[in-house]
Amino acid sequence: MAGEHGRVDTTAVSAEQVEVRRGHVQALAGVSLAVPAGSVTGLFGPSGSGKSTLMRSLAGVQAGVKGRLTVLGRPAGDGTLRREVGYMTQAPSVYEDLTVAENMRYFARLHDAQEGDLLQRVDLAGQAHQLVRDLSGGQRARVSLAAALIGRPRLLLLDEPTVGLDPLLRRDLWLLFRELAGEGATLVVSSHVLDEARHCDELVLLREGRLVAQLTPAELVSRTGTEDMDEAFVRLIEERS
Repeated sequence: MAGEHGRVDTTAVSAEQVEVRRGHVQALAGVSLAVPAGSVTGLFGPSGSGKSTLMRSLAGVQAGVKGRLTVLGRPAGDGTLRREVGYMTQAPSVYEDLTVAENMRYFARLHDAQEGDLLQRVDLAGQAHQLVRDLSGGQRARVSLAAALIGRPRLLLLDEPTVGLDPLLRRDLWLLFRELAGEGATLVVSSHVLDEARHCDELVLLREGRLVAQLTPAELVSRTGTEDMDEAFVRLIEERS
């Protein structure tokens, strides 16, 4: 995307002192970060760390967001972003009383886009004519992923896309994420499984609504002196204490 004076903007997402309070809980507390365009950025942290709140904020569906948050050069939630941002929530966001293929046709019409080979890309071509309610939890999640990919969005927000999947399928999905980035998309992928950090270009580590660090996997290993991702996260927490 071209910026001022013809400069190419290499940042897909920018957050400056973003805060979200839900009731008595400070879900995000002054989070600042930048997501490089064309990258796979992993959002990691334990349950309750603020990952989903940050995802919702980026998608423009989180209430009470304070601070500055821009997506593809525009304010998060701007109406012009609807066709450029794909968002997969933790809970499957498809219709259980429709078949997989019917869901895909419905969402393609909403986006005025083609379905293409998305079911093949998420390994669901064989389930195209099954009702979503008859699928396994992992299969339903992949239908949601395929729906989020419709229209080839420039930014993909994927909240826990690999939860509940077997190791082989998790590997295949991470390979797909890398392919999508290679095709020019920017991906923000959340997970509580820190071992998946190895698949990312950039890591954003959250704890209790605060940014612990943003760095590459290699920088995390170098900084903490361990290749065990869980241990590396613990050492970063202890370093800040």
